[in-house]
Amino acid sequence: MSDVMSPERLYRHSLRLLLDKDIEGWIALCDDDAVFEFPFAPNGFPSKLEGREAVAAYMRGYPDSIDLREIPRLEIHALRDPDTVVAEWRGVGRVVASGAPYEMSYVAFVTVKDGRITRYRDYWNPLAIPGSLDDVKFFPTS
Repeated sequence: MSDVMSPERLYRHSLRLLLDKDIEGWIALCDDDAVFEFPFAPNGFPSKLEGREAVAAYMRGYPDSIDLREIPRLEIHALRDPDTVVAEWRGVGRVVASGAPYEMSYVAFVTVKDGRITRYRDYWNPLAIPGSLDDVKFFPTS
């Protein structure tokens, strides 16, 4: 029996880590050469991250911007490629800087090899965040 998590199980685990604010644990799920893409990224947000270190730099400030408290909806769909899943989910919490409610729908295409995320395409809409986008810029700008 293999100790490597299936893509669905790994993705479910990754969401639990986000809820627990265990960003280092979440980053550890990524392959060294992981590529993250954000097709709907507005100006000032990255549209692509290459490598675990870039992903880590992007994610480390996440809990200081978004206080994710629950995921009331999660559907994970298998694809013909057994290494890739599509996850549809909704996250609920608050924007830390303003205290405004945070509710966002996501669709993510996630590819996993050898128990690590190698590619993550995240179709979320930062423009749907209440208040200023400056309140959620949790990635380094330099």
